[in-house]
Amino acid sequence: MTSAVPSSDLDFDRGIHNQGRVDIDMSRVDRLRASVGSFIKGKPSTINLALVCLLAQGHLLLDDVPGVGKTSLARALAHSLGVKWNRIQFTPDVLPSDVTGVSVYHQGTGTFEFHPGPAFASVVLADEINRATPRTQAALLEAMEEGTVSVDGETHVLPWPFLVIATQNPVEMAGTYPLPEAQLDRFLIRTSLGYPGHDDEVQVLTDHHAGHRVSEIQAVVGADDVHELIRAAASVHIDPLVLDYIVRLVGWTRQAEGVTLGASPRGSIALLRAARAWAILHGRAHVLPGDVQALASPVLAHRLVIDVDGQARGLTGVAVVDMAVKSVAAPQPND
Repeated sequence: MTSAVPSSDLDFDRGIHNQGRVDIDMSRVDRLRASVGSFIKGKPSTINLALVCLLAQGHLLLDDVPGVGKTSLARALAHSLGVKWNRIQFTPDVLPSDVTGVSVYHQGTGTFEFHPGPAFASVVLADEINRATPRTQAALLEAMEEGTVSVDGETHVLPWPFLVIATQNPVEMAGTYPLPEAQLDRFLIRTSLGYPGHDDEVQVLTDHHAGHRVSEIQAVVGADDVHELIRAAASVHIDPLVLDYIVRLVGWTRQAEGVTLGASPRGSIALLRAARAWAILHGRAHVLPGDVQALASPVLAHRLVIDVDGQARGLTGVAVVDMAVKSVAAPQPND
């Protein structure tokens, strides 16, 4: 995902240098990366995307085959943050109340008491989310969008930060319920881990043989550190030219040949939030056009609906977004 910094980014960086650098201790970000990377070998791009979701208060969808470390990524991140995490193993018989919680009547007091479900954690692993029925999938909608859960007319606030890392197996599709567009749109980023390289897999085996377990990872930052990073990401400067660039990129997907449904304004907002978090991860207090380009595919591709003719030609959301990035001119500081 990362590449040499385009010359336009260097010019843009100089053009807004008066915005300064981020006034936070970047060692916290480095410690987070190193801690998660100590168990998830050779996947710095995916780790960065997970941290983008955390700082932008979004959610992550991982499409990948079993055994490549999707669960380990969620656990490593939760342990590195020192926060509570829960795993929900989705199957067709899981009910919405199994996710959000249930109110139980106490005959002695004559009152109902709410018993929180596994959604009440800072990091929630929604494992094989597409094996749950649409009704159960929808139980996460309010939690992911609002940070709350409503049961029996009462609203309960979820922990902050709140990050859902959902997984699905793109190979075994029998007996699954594909996520509808409304649910996919709630995920800030969709990506995959992929198989590790040879040397990284050797290191995985070496660590496993030595007894290194994800549960042994110690917290490297505190809750106050995470909250500060989230607030810093929300306050990152973004030039009006870059805002215009985001809208032009998203608008291009709506007019693209072979696309039935392009990215919505929620997609524009998601790309803005992700770009601000990306800037923080790179020690900047302002967004560059290259930040938008780096994140366009993982943020926008899953929000597109390809028509029948496009699918027959093998067109994908990733390909459409890549064409948008190549076709839409990036802003220059003197525009």
